[in-house]
Amino acid sequence: MKKLKSIIQYECMTSFKYIWMFYAIQYLSVGFISIVIGLVLGNFDDIGTNFLEINTLIYVGILGVLGFHDDFKMLIQNGFTRKYIFIATISMFCFISGTMAFIDTVVANMLHYINNGYLSLYSSLYGYENIFMNWLWLFLLYVAFCSLLYLVILVINKVGKVISIYLGVIFGGIILLVVALFRYVFTAEIISDILKLFMKVMGFMANGTINYIFPVLTLLVFVTILAVGSYTIIRRTELG
Repeated sequence: MKKLKSIIQYECMTSFKYIWMFYAIQYLSVGFISIVIGLVLGNFDDIGTNFLEINTLIYVGILGVLGFHDDFKMLIQNGFTRKYIFIATISMFCFISGTMAFIDTVVANMLHYINNGYLSLYSSLYGYENIFMNWLWLFLLYVAFCSLLYLVILVINKVGKVISIYLGVIFGGIILLVVALFRYVFTAEIISDILKLFMKVMGFMANGTINYIFPVLTLLVFVTILAVGSYTIIRRTELG
């Protein structure tokens, strides 16, 4: 357990120090661009931005990729098992995602208090009424995005670049097939039922109310599937 604790601390602390750099660059960039636009236009009315969480998604996505590339070989060579490496990586994803979701939730609500026109990813769907669910939803969204790209990079490492390209083409073909089914095969009634189910999974009930639990459970199931897939692959991953 001491080895597991040490690897979790290593993964979390080495990633945590870059969070402040990310936010410093983000807010300085937003402030600088806003000032430049204001000076060019001659006024600062209606100048602002929305959906700052998209930048965080990009950051955690990069984190998901680097979670394998930067650490796996080094940790294996230092005697850590694949199971410990996987647990430490998921712990890092949760730690970083939880921290950044908290910061983004606080910032979004502050910006909304200052400017009612500001929209965040969560508020554009569910409003600002429930701050805790805002944080929880963002947390799971960030973990899901980390885990998705982590799984993708594990698959690429396992099967090789050529087969990965084929898999990408197949995936693209599946998307086109689904689009074709919706456009040419499914009846209006079937499409309506699918959309109703999708809206319900997203938390939007038929009676016009919002169920905040359903989207959280949906993300939790998605994260679990990605984690199981990643663990299955990493158990059989060799050093490149």
